[in-house]
Amino acid sequence: MSVSLRPSQALRLWQQHALAEVRGGHPDLTMRQTAILLTIYLDPPPHTVRGLAAKLNVTKPVITRALDTMGAMKFVSRHRDEADGRNVLVKRTVEGALFVERFGDSIIARAGELPL
Repeated sequence: MSVSLRPSQALRLWQQHALAEVRGGHPDLTMRQTAILLTIYLDPPPHTVRGLAAKLNVTKPVITRALDTMGAMKFVSRHRDEADGRNVLVKRTVEGALFVERFGDSIIARAGELPL
């Protein structure tokens, strides 16, 4: 399925979604945190700090700082990989899954409000 939007419509959709998030009092995530969170929830696991850093083309400390913030929000958890102690596995949580699902629902709702 393909969705066709003009650039102004795509930007309006993003703006309306952002406004709904802010007005709804939901946690503020940076663009980087959002990209990391959506990667964790939309791409199949396992997810590691090293793998996320490579995918986003950033350093491991950048990922670690973002995961610290999202861990405090209970959106993700981290565990040492028992098979390879050098790796840190990033896992989904119920709270994070609910946040991502609501995030998607918000985008769908805003898309339905776009003028044709």
